[in-house]
Amino acid sequence: MKVGFAVQCNEGLESKVYGHFGSAPAFIIVDTDSQQVSAVDNNNAHHVHGACNPVVALGGNSIDAMVVGGIGAGAISRLNAMGVKVYRAGAPSVSENIELLSQNRLQEVSMNDSCREHGGCGH
Repeated sequence: MKVGFAVQCNEGLESKVYGHFGSAPAFIIVDTDSQQVSAVDNNNAHHVHGACNPVVALGGNSIDAMVVGGIGAGAISRLNAMGVKVYRAGAPSVSENIELLSQNRLQEVSMNDSCREHGGCGH
């Protein structure tokens, strides 16, 4: 499974999960089967509220799940339409969240859990 993480900067598995998907400076993508870790700059970090484009943000990389600190309803809807499940981070680092995800201990984010505007949800 390929899992994406919205992060402040690339520190590999020790990267800290960023407060909001759409404005995260970068993403870490972890293939939990091969243990391969890659980083992608967010090419869509500067967008108007509600106009986040996950495909552009992820640099065209396909993933199965995204772990975030916060995320808007539009991004949840677009990720879900791509077949991507969205989870709320349960710990600060990528490695800790990989462990929680493997134990089914991360909460899947629904539209009701979304951030309402830029400036909330820790961003």
